[in-house]
Amino acid sequence: MSESKSAGMFSGRESQGLVLVVDDEPDVRKVVRMTLEKSGYEVLEAEDGEKAIEEVKKGENSMLLSLIITDIRMPNMNGIDVINYYRKEWPSVPLIVLTGFPDMDMATSMLKHGIVDYLVKPVEAEKLRASVAKAMEQREVRGF
Repeated sequence: MSESKSAGMFSGRESQGLVLVVDDEPDVRKVVRMTLEKSGYEVLEAEDGEKAIEEVKKGENSMLLSLIITDIRMPNMNGIDVINYYRKEWPSVPLIVLTGFPDMDMATSMLKHGIVDYLVKPVEAEKLRASVAKAMEQREVRGF
């Protein structure tokens, strides 16, 4: 019995969760989406913070959202604003930062304030999967 490999189609297996990827670089979103879909996650994409909020408000997405992966430097609404918004609206949803401009002070501060991980682009697939698995485990431990 073969498993479907179509994007968003998980017939024959249960989804591991719904992940929102927020990044202004289409290639980064594509690589993250493909990596996570291979691991059984469903993935929503948004090119900036405003689009991310719109995407989550569609249908049942806000109730099903398991994790947010966001860039920091983006047009319209940057990653810091996205993080602050989601912390307020959906405090149970874990957040991972994926940035091309690492800043150790910012990383330390974010990790102290509940960000699950601070990853630097280009991120290795295995490191991304491990970070997402860690976020999902933390979510389950908290009972969400």
